[in-house]
Amino acid sequence: MSGSQGGDSKLFARGKVAELRLELNMGGKKDKNFTNKKIALKKIVANMTMSNNDMVALFPDIIGCMHLPSLEIKKMCFLYLVNYSRIRPEIAVKAIPVLQHDMEDPNPLVRALALRTMSYIHVREFVDATVPLVKHLLRDADPYVRKTAAFCVAKLYDHDRRMVEQSDLIDRLNALLRDDNPTVVASALANLMDIWERSDAIKLTIDYSNASKMVAILPDCSEWGQTYILEALMSYVPQESGEALLLAERIAPRLSHSNSAVVLTCIRVILYLMNYISDPKQISALCRKLSPPLVTLLAKGPEVQYLALRNALLILQRRPEVLRNDIRVFFCKYNDPIYVKVTKLELIFMLANEKNIDEVLTELREYATEIDVHFVRKAVRAIGKLAIKIEPAARQCIALLLDLVATKVTYIVQEATVVIRNIFRKYPNQYESIIGTLCEHLDSLDEPEAKAAMVWVIGQYASRIENSDVLLEDFLFSFLEEPVEVQLALLTATVKLFIQRPTKGQELVPRVLKWATEETDNPDLRDRAYMYWRLLSTDVEAAKHVVMGEKPPITAESERLDPATLEELCLCVGTLATVYLKPVQTVFRNARPRRLQDSPALQRMPDALAGGSDPHKTLSQLGKGGQPADYDPRSGSSRTTTQVLSAAAGGGGAAAASTTATTHEGGGGNLARAVHDADAYFANQMAGMRIQEQGDSFGGGGHDGNGFVVSQSAPQTAYPPPSQGNVDLLML
Repeated sequence: MSGSQGGDSKLFARGKVAELRLELNMGGKKDKNFTNKKIALKKIVANMTMSNNDMVALFPDIIGCMHLPSLEIKKMCFLYLVNYSRIRPEIAVKAIPVLQHDMEDPNPLVRALALRTMSYIHVREFVDATVPLVKHLLRDADPYVRKTAAFCVAKLYDHDRRMVEQSDLIDRLNALLRDDNPTVVASALANLMDIWERSDAIKLTIDYSNASKMVAILPDCSEWGQTYILEALMSYVPQESGEALLLAERIAPRLSHSNSAVVLTCIRVILYLMNYISDPKQISALCRKLSPPLVTLLAKGPEVQYLALRNALLILQRRPEVLRNDIRVFFCKYNDPIYVKVTKLELIFMLANEKNIDEVLTELREYATEIDVHFVRKAVRAIGKLAIKIEPAARQCIALLLDLVATKVTYIVQEATVVIRNIFRKYPNQYESIIGTLCEHLDSLDEPEAKAAMVWVIGQYASRIENSDVLLEDFLFSFLEEPVEVQLALLTATVKLFIQRPTKGQELVPRVLKWATEETDNPDLRDRAYMYWRLLSTDVEAAKHVVMGEKPPITAESERLDPATLEELCLCVGTLATVYLKPVQTVFRNARPRRLQDSPALQRMPDALAGGSDPHKTLSQLGKGGQPADYDPRSGSSRTTTQVLSAAAGGGGAAAASTTATTHEGGGGNLARAVHDADAYFANQMAGMRIQEQGDSFGGGGHDGNGFVVSQSAPQTAYPPPSQGNVDLLML
């Protein structure tokens, strides 16, 4: 083998046209096996592969070799013809008589090769000459030639779709579906599907009788043939539930095929047919059949594993009972690539429940001590999300997180801080005792998301943290250099501190509001600061109600695709679109949209599975941005801003209206006047509050019942940050 490769490598030397022409024509009658011509043709093909366009000068000599009775020589000559025919069409047409003659050769391989070559050449003369030849060879006695002719119809459709639609080629191709040879039938189906994908004028319909015949020939087809037939079954629309069930049962044996393409295509068809089956018990039985083949695919190479895992993420959203008891097979191996590990981690989270949480947490503890930083971060986030998803296991998850924080590894501490913030939102008044542990590691926080999380904790629980004002002041030291999400968190936390402990926050609030309105360029930050300023100036009770008010609850369900996208992707299992989890036309621009066709047997997807039952944002949508709890990236601005407007309108009356008008006027003079007026008004209001007399509700002075106390009973919601780059399905 190595000697053969070494000999072939000599052919890839840049040759001169004159020398190659001489070698091609030498030998004469003495060269009975055409050895010299074969060597010369190999050199020409090698130069052609190296994009040596000088070889086009040998066109007449190549055509002169096409008539030689050697299949090897014909292959090389035809390859040359396909490559250079569009450059020199006036010479290429001289090869048409040779190709037509070869289509009458007794050897079916020669006939098929000649037809395939003609159909590949996008020159008008060749296209016109190919049509009658294809019609003739579609009825050839040899099945290999008929199969090749079927593919040539689709190739001709590429060249001139109007000509093919006006001829009877598609009808003839349709007639091949009644052929005795399964390979021919599969090829005809594949090409009809290909033409249908690109045509608006052709409608592909398959009734139960045809679908049943197609399934019957599956065992006799090659792997590719089985894939073609299974894909064609996606065009069959069951009219009765019994038809869909029977067809699904008949193709189920393909799930044990050794070829992963056949397995995934079979899973796609069964998932499609389930939409037309009314009996829940039968659907559950089919779901149980889908689990073993998906697990088996995990024994293949990492690329196939990744494809199977991404499709499993999709299938679990539509059919949660699939893989329900197979969580152990998704535990990561030491030699798994990172993309496989991360996807397995997403599946582990989706399959975790009260019964298996102990072994899941044991596994995640191991992941959190690995070398790969990205994977460790994902594992720590998964632990925090499991605390929110499975309430009885929350204490176990928190204990594990505290153990990890004790390692004092910077990136672990930062991820743990983020997820503990989410746990506080989910379970108010339960686990706040660990705040002290978090405060011990403030020096480890250098990432925006972790800083924003810690600032949120300090602001939300300012009444419980003795030195909350000192901690906030440490963060505020670099306020102007911080990213916007940290600045927003600091602004809100400072206002929360002032509302809960006025004596501690009275110096910080004016300073932060002044920075946010005068020394920053970000409109979201400036607008939020103005709203807080007006709100505090107008009605402190309204400010307390807005800033410390109840938020919608958070959940830890995996991020769900919208129902339309989920439906479409379930009809494309095994394709590239399911790897990206994007709509088909986003991945394949010219692809035909896929939708379930109406039928009396069609069963609509329940809202709970479609993802339409949860009106709130899910925790999984937190991603990597880590915005404060009241930051809404959908509008790019603070959600508190709109609440402040409505609250101020109700409590502040004319003051709120005039403030809004002043704030939005263009021109530097109006802005400066507004700031000056607000300064004066705010100073008067603070004086009127008699802050010094009220004391500190945390413990500095007696609490008279009218002070500012944080409401701990309100769980906080989480909003997604602006997405950066490619977003995982489960954003851990």
